[in-house]
Amino acid sequence: MRIGILTSGGDAPGLNAVIRGAVLRGSVVDGHEFVGFRDGWRGLVEGDAMPLARTQVRGIARDGGTILGSSRVSPYREGAGPEVVRAVLAAHGVDAVIAVGGEGTLAAARRLVDEGIPIVGVPKTIDNDLDGTDVTFGFDTAVQIATDAMDRLRTTGDSHGRCMVAEVMGRHVGWIALHSGIAAGAHAILVPERRTTIEQIAAWVTSARERGRAPLVVVAEGFLLDQADDPHSERGLDAFGRPRLGGIGERIAPRIEAATGIETRAATLGHVQRGGVPTAFDRVLATRLGQAASDMVGRAEWGRMASLRGTEITSVPFAAALDALKTVPEHRYDEAAALFG
Repeated sequence: MRIGILTSGGDAPGLNAVIRGAVLRGSVVDGHEFVGFRDGWRGLVEGDAMPLARTQVRGIARDGGTILGSSRVSPYREGAGPEVVRAVLAAHGVDAVIAVGGEGTLAAARRLVDEGIPIVGVPKTIDNDLDGTDVTFGFDTAVQIATDAMDRLRTTGDSHGRCMVAEVMGRHVGWIALHSGIAAGAHAILVPERRTTIEQIAAWVTSARERGRAPLVVVAEGFLLDQADDPHSERGLDAFGRPRLGGIGERIAPRIEAATGIETRAATLGHVQRGGVPTAFDRVLATRLGQAASDMVGRAEWGRMASLRGTEITSVPFAAALDALKTVPEHRYDEAAALFG
């Protein structure tokens, strides 16, 4: 069997480990051949492919990024579609595809499966917002990077007696903010799932200062102040027509300073959270997911994705990941909120 692999959407630490896991499992155990499509769906609709033998994936599990490249191109863009995809697969002798990506990637994959194209998926998002799996690879690395950055912000905050605001990724959910904030000992964590007033934020900051601490506030990019209508966006639209979020930290920092009288500075971590080498946890998880995806192809489990449930890897339908976002539940936020101020 000849299997195509593509990595699509935003990059995440662990993508190369998925590729390596799939290729080694499929080629060594089952005798499959592999081909990689460059830059996600773009490579598939344009027939831009590269061989993926064992030599091409040697040692890449520890590397960040993806050797295949990625993009946010849709396979349903103008001039493309299922017939084009089907023709490209036939031209390259590819029998099935492993699509590694997040919500947009898996939604496109589900449409193509409905058109009769054999695809299995591997969930990928550093936000950890895909339902149907307990954890997505890349999340642990993003949390570790964010925590390290906050530890550094704490030292400069302590030196100057400032309040530091750290903005992290999280368009719709606050998992990165929650986990990194708890790990860094933040005095307030602001997530999209919980609207908060500037008065409450100021109260947490003031309480920390009164105890002799330099306050640390962690905010997810999709956070909404209590009376706000939309998340703060100052960067236009992305390829899917969604606002490019960012800047909420810079927006609330002067309001915190005005409400508390404490000098306040903001730092946006941005894409640094996606970069660098994956943690050991993400390397292992991504490798296992890649191996599982190769096995799923052998079992013709089209329209399903590899999934982590507890400590075991299983498979679930695409719908399990796409029908709802995995948001931070109220009780998890309340656990963290008991530590605020």
